[in-house]
Amino acid sequence: MKLPLRNGVDIQPTQDDTRTGRRRDVLAAAAAALVFVVAAVVGTLIQRADGSLYVDWAPLYADWLPHVGPGTPLALAVAAAVVLHGHRLAARLPWRGLLAAVWAAAMAWIWSLALVDGWRRGVAERLTARHEYLRGVDRFQDIGAALRGFTGHILLTQPDHWPAHIAGHPPGAVLTFVGLDRLGLGGGAWAGAFCVTVGGSAAVAVLVTLRALGQERAARTAAPFLVLAPGAVWVGASADGYFAAVAAWGLALLALAATRTVRAPGAVALGSGLLLGLTAYLSYGLTLLALPAAAVLLLARTARPLPFALTGVAVVAGAFTLAGFRWWEGYSLLVERYYQGVASDRPYAYWVWANLAVASVVAGPACVAGARRMLSAVPDAARRLRPGGLGDPHRQGGSGAPDGLVMLTFAALLALLVADLSGMSKAETERIWLPFLLWLLPTTALLPAPDRRRWLLVQACLPLLVNHLLLTGW
Repeated sequence: MKLPLRNGVDIQPTQDDTRTGRRRDVLAAAAAALVFVVAAVVGTLIQRADGSLYVDWAPLYADWLPHVGPGTPLALAVAAAVVLHGHRLAARLPWRGLLAAVWAAAMAWIWSLALVDGWRRGVAERLTARHEYLRGVDRFQDIGAALRGFTGHILLTQPDHWPAHIAGHPPGAVLTFVGLDRLGLGGGAWAGAFCVTVGGSAAVAVLVTLRALGQERAARTAAPFLVLAPGAVWVGASADGYFAAVAAWGLALLALAATRTVRAPGAVALGSGLLLGLTAYLSYGLTLLALPAAAVLLLARTARPLPFALTGVAVVAGAFTLAGFRWWEGYSLLVERYYQGVASDRPYAYWVWANLAVASVVAGPACVAGARRMLSAVPDAARRLRPGGLGDPHRQGGSGAPDGLVMLTFAALLALLVADLSGMSKAETERIWLPFLLWLLPTTALLPAPDRRRWLLVQACLPLLVNHLLLTGW
């Protein structure tokens, strides 16, 4: 079924691109798989030689443990249903119905994958490990005092230092679980359920953003890929899935405000700033989401939401600063704490490329193929969208790729590359980079229509293999 769009854009590759592009798609996915295999072999050799990687199944933070669990039948059922019917339903459902269906299906996928490891090991105990956020909840009986003294417990040399994840993030992360505890929803089970529920909504936020930018067909085409995202393995139950959702909704509100597709764009832009400001206080590295945010404003050809959004960011930053936590001081101490631990041993020369191999697994082979098409379209899209150019974010280049989709996903990829080169994410990027990798999934809309179901099947098989062959650390 072919849906007309208000901008008239249909994502269909040219006949020539379909012939030549399919082979390149497969080669790109195969090359990514080969790089991952090389990373696994080299990582195993390094780990056996000197143990400097501090992961048992390099380059993933996981252990080899083939197993099945109560989530196995459900995961297979969800995968089969989405592969067989996902694209047809995504094309036919009314927009609001599609959003509800995507959220429900994404949560079903995340839950089922998590339950492959069983309820306790897969959900209830994930966030209660010694390095996790719930280990510090009891130390926030007096939230004001805890915030004022937060930076005094970051370094390993300081008395009663924070567990690794609390020390490695601004206090907004642990305060989320403190808040749940105050609401009577304490413990690992509630924390895991919260992360899955909120994390599943990230796919909806991406769809809302794409439609606001005039890319409804791309959104509908990518919807099944967003549901069956391999990254779902690390969303349930990981706080980084929650971080990804907060960031995604911040960008979604910014897109709605910038395109004035809501009744009160100023208020929506303020809400966007509040969420993006909160994102910066959930994880230091997520300040790099300024790049996709800038892309949203560029594609909308306006800076009108910026004052409202910056006001929202300032409100969040001001609240934390007045409460006693200084972001810049926390980050400076984090860098010092980072190199007090295993990061001082983990070799940058290995992780700077092995991290990208991990990213190809979290995004999936279909996303690798879509990203190849996106990168080939970037030069033309950038030329048309530059000031004084003939830019239209709805316009397609010769490859059939809409400029808006190309530039938004390219901005996310650029943010990920900056994070990689920084050296502050050596290993464990399968969860840390979820907020960036989420925005690469829409590139799957650039794949030729006849190939999409096959790519979706491959995409679904990958996380099933990962979760049944490995016991992931998150």
